[in-house]
Amino acid sequence: MNAIEIRNLTKNFGQKQALNGLNMTVPQGAIYGFIGENGSGKSTTEKLICGLLVPSGGEIKLFGKDYKDADIRARIGVLIEAPGCFPNYSVWNNMMLQAANLNIKNAEEEVRKVLKTVRMEGSASNKFKNCSLGMKQRIGIAMALLGNPALLVLDEPINGLDADGMRIMREVLVDITKSYNCTVVISSHILGELEKIATHYGIVRGGKMIREMTAEELEADCPTFVALKTKDMQTAKALLDKRFSRVTLENEYIRVYDAVKPEEVVEYLYKSNVLVTEISTDKIGLEEYYIDLMKEGR
Repeated sequence: MNAIEIRNLTKNFGQKQALNGLNMTVPQGAIYGFIGENGSGKSTTEKLICGLLVPSGGEIKLFGKDYKDADIRARIGVLIEAPGCFPNYSVWNNMMLQAANLNIKNAEEEVRKVLKTVRMEGSASNKFKNCSLGMKQRIGIAMALLGNPALLVLDEPINGLDADGMRIMREVLVDITKSYNCTVVISSHILGELEKIATHYGIVRGGKMIREMTAEELEADCPTFVALKTKDMQTAKALLDKRFSRVTLENEYIRVYDAVKPEEVVEYLYKSNVLVTEISTDKIGLEEYYIDLMKEGR
């Protein structure tokens, strides 16, 4: 069963069409990286899934049922924009208020559990206003986890975090899928971090889904290449063009994409009296794949 199935979803704001027949499939248990430019429809889609907006057309099913089903709505945890906390209240008191709002039994036990999951158990007495951005984002996730949701929808939870904050967030999100058997939909512009945790991806542009894929399919679509520098880049590229089928000049490096070994490139250029000054093997990542995909439609 899929956690989310969306078909031909549309959303209009007056004369502006935010979504134009969007389709989306999120398998149960996935960490689904939701990617797109600003204004592409990511946040609108997430708000529609969560019932914060009403669609203009199309169908949304969650775990095989209509998204408006009361039992289904109770299985969703949400963090969109920022957690709604009282700044002068402690983390603990904010969490307990949210537990009361949700009518959660054994509230203290549940709050301790989710705070431990997001690595905040040692900061429960801190006032919310004194918490760092990363801590506030994790508090928001802890609130979303109250009630043991089957689906967690997170809008830009890692943006603005420092390196350590992103590392902790990665660990938290992976733990959530294991400990809570929870499906996670996460949007982010920090694609390098998203690539480290996502099992599935959806890429939107102009209110439409232009590609969905698994992490394995992304891996297969991202070729390795030999990157090199020489003292005469134009001569080296011209020579390599004669030998290999795909050679590019990007970011001050020549790239050879034919699954060739670095020593083969060095030897070939050496025979033509071109010395290689720098060489390495690399692989296209999610960010470059995404940028190339966006260029295709323009």
